[in-house]
Amino acid sequence: MIKDFINLADFKGEQLTELLDKSLSEKQLFQAGKLSATLTGKTLAMIFEKPSLRTRVSFETAMTHLGGHGLYLTNADIGIGSREPIKDIARVLGRMCDGIMARTFSHQMVEDLARHANVPVINALTDYSHPCQAMADIMTMREHFGDIAGRKIAFVGDGNNVARSLAIACNRLAMKFSLACPSGYELEPELVSALGDTIVMTDKATLAVSDADVIYADTWVSMGQEQDKQKRIKDFAGFQVNAELLAAAPDHAIVLHCLPAYRGYEITDDVFEENRETIFTESENRLHFQRTLLDVLIAQGGIE
Repeated sequence: MIKDFINLADFKGEQLTELLDKSLSEKQLFQAGKLSATLTGKTLAMIFEKPSLRTRVSFETAMTHLGGHGLYLTNADIGIGSREPIKDIARVLGRMCDGIMARTFSHQMVEDLARHANVPVINALTDYSHPCQAMADIMTMREHFGDIAGRKIAFVGDGNNVARSLAIACNRLAMKFSLACPSGYELEPELVSALGDTIVMTDKATLAVSDADVIYADTWVSMGQEQDKQKRIKDFAGFQVNAELLAAAPDHAIVLHCLPAYRGYEITDDVFEENRETIFTESENRLHFQRTLLDVLIAQGGIE
């Protein structure tokens, strides 16, 4: 039994598929007004070192739907790693709350929380990975395409935390992943080697999208990279998701974006607006996947 949700590499494809199946089923129950409140009286400690619209609203709302409560904690509130050691914060929250969600810069910080807390810990984003986002993305693909086996995601942009989690998800779920990025922004060789032939990297965006089912855009400048903004904008100039790039993709391909979107940079306004229904369904699915995840980890005791 796995008590935490930190890195998709920790899971087998069957486990991720079961989570997706349950998320899709419970989304329908929720929409029909038949979802059970399985976390009545339970509290989720939500640690935010990085601010977020979707992460806070989705987790807090999910806890409300399940009858529980989300407790918003910023670094100013708890001084994680400065006023108190991470291990002490984990021990305190583990005695007072039923689960911990953390959105941090350091991936090690989330792993340390999990190591010392006796309650489930969820990675809501680190600089290394973003597993909840990747699962909401795959959930959106399941809704749109049905069968996802053999489907391909072409990620156009930085080899960042989202790209890394999607690449792992594709490997676990019999899908394909292609990263189109400038030299110097690739995923690490160790990961690429571990994922084998399910992943391809190229510096030619048109090649990456030529047989893609999903074209994925994300910001070129993540939180903490602001000092490199002008260099990154210059480096990624040929990697914008625009009408010209979509012309090289199959007609059935959809566009996803994990948001926030910086129109005119990684994606044009016209392409974003033409695909807004799918993109905002993808955003909404953060709520539905995470609600199921909270139920499985807290109410059911973990992932078998």
